[in-house]
Amino acid sequence: MQPFSFETAPKIICEQGGADRLGEISKSLGMSRVFLVTDAGLVKARLLDGALASLAGAGIHATLFSDVQADPPEATVQAAVDAARAAGVDGVVGFGGGSSLDTAKLVALLAKTPQALPDIYGIGLARGPRLPLIQVPTTAGTGSEVTPIAILTTPSHEKKGVVSPLLYPDIALLDSRLTLGLPATVTAMTGVDAMVHAIEAFSTRLKKNPLSDALALKALQLLYENLLPAVRDGRDANVREAMLLGSLFAGMAFANAPVGAVHALAYPLGGHYGLPHGLSNSLVLLPVLEFNLGVAQGLYAELGRAILPELATVGDAVAAKAFVAAIRARVAAMPYAQTLREAGVKLEDLPKLADDAMKVQRLLVNNPRDVSHADALALYHAAF
Repeated sequence: MQPFSFETAPKIICEQGGADRLGEISKSLGMSRVFLVTDAGLVKARLLDGALASLAGAGIHATLFSDVQADPPEATVQAAVDAARAAGVDGVVGFGGGSSLDTAKLVALLAKTPQALPDIYGIGLARGPRLPLIQVPTTAGTGSEVTPIAILTTPSHEKKGVVSPLLYPDIALLDSRLTLGLPATVTAMTGVDAMVHAIEAFSTRLKKNPLSDALALKALQLLYENLLPAVRDGRDANVREAMLLGSLFAGMAFANAPVGAVHALAYPLGGHYGLPHGLSNSLVLLPVLEFNLGVAQGLYAELGRAILPELATVGDAVAAKAFVAAIRARVAAMPYAQTLREAGVKLEDLPKLADDAMKVQRLLVNNPRDVSHADALALYHAAF
């Protein structure tokens, strides 16, 4: 066995209704003045009511920042950091989708140890300490509650990441009741996003390890089995909890066994067109799976056997192709655009997208098959 290391959040709480104990949980970390990072939609939907009441009941003062945008721009993150410093907070809670959770990570870091955002893009460049941090996801997709990564949009529309163990939270709190009202389209996009995390973590080139493999396989099983039920009937709390767990396991996996070409190709779609991250991943997923198939056949066969028991007795070539076909069918059943053209991407922009994808070398190096600029352009054309 190759040497490996594995890190994750030190505490995970999975409890229906757990958000209504946020005050007690925050107190366990010594918080008395909390900065709660979320978006306006969740405030309007009153998803924070129980959490805010719990904080107040515990005597904890909460400062609410609800200006998070999808694929958060640097300016939004900096505004949140400035607000947290001005409020004199001693703890941070991220509450929402991946954008809110990523913003909360950077607020917890930069409000405690000021650094310029451009100086910490990349791997291991951030320095601590940071404020105590709790992450409460309201979508089953990014797994951001257990990853050491925050993705921002730069003024030049590039997606850039801050990667540091400092970004792991102290507590990840999963409450499936918070996801019951998610629209079918959002459920679909975030669910496919989580499946991509599992697939790419299992087939990653450089840091694949037994723990990430086990988590990725279980994640894909949970997500594949529960995605359609969650899309069709979002009020089943047990199905929603299974999706949250699948997303969490996938997040734990790819935090240690990083993702590859699907994400590298997806980031420019978000940066230039503002497409939701899960949709961007979905649009390029099948072309990348087909591209990798010859090199990753054995790995894709294992993934296929994890979700389709009938593949247990067939050879790798058959099982791998069946896996890709099963994922194709699952994605095709999702209620959103299925091609770049349908999503509003312009044919003449594909070369620029390929240029930008090639800048995401930190992810491309993890792909099981090397990706050239010509390959990236061909993959976008295949997705078009």
